[in-house]
Amino acid sequence: MINLTPAATKAVQRFIRGSETPVIGLRLMISGGGCSGLQYGMKLEAEKAEDDWELEIDGVKLLVDPMTMPMIDNVTIDFVDTLTHTGFKFDNPNASAQCSCGSSFSV
Repeated sequence: MINLTPAATKAVQRFIRGSETPVIGLRLMISGGGCSGLQYGMKLEAEKAEDDWELEIDGVKLLVDPMTMPMIDNVTIDFVDTLTHTGFKFDNPNASAQCSCGSSFSV
């Protein structure tokens, strides 16, 4: 299960509405990098891959590949807008370490 805060849901819906191309959902992914070894990624997606997990949360369709899903199971995604940071922040209970900005982690 993946959790979106109301602020994250609202932000994703705004990005989908503003897209110049058709969007079926938001892809969540993990790649190497960031200050803790792994980093979160997101992108608006036009097509679903055959092996994607598909979740719908508060009207937002999320697409997650099978390799990413175990690393972000039970993650909470928030959208923050402060003087020093604007963007998505991930709270991942599966992470053994996380950077302070909430955009990278290790397992």
